[in-house]
Amino acid sequence: MPAEPIKGPASYFPSIEKRYGRPIAVWQQLVRDRLPARHMDLVAMLKAEHGMGHGHANAIVAHVLATQAP
Repeated sequence: MPAEPIKGPASYFPSIEKRYGRPIAVWQQLVRDRLPARHMDLVAMLKAEHGMGHGHANAIVAHVLATQAP
């Protein structure tokens, strides 16, 4: 039985790693290091400081925030 396709923000991870040359864990840690912060502030940081596109930055931030303990 084939594996379930990856959905949501994580579906962007392979292309993010390929385009920006760093593992997703590195990008996730950059976001975690800035917490607590607002979603769009974190997206803006990835875009301004690392040249990331909006969709890729948004996917990383959304995934990190969704997996944080309440």
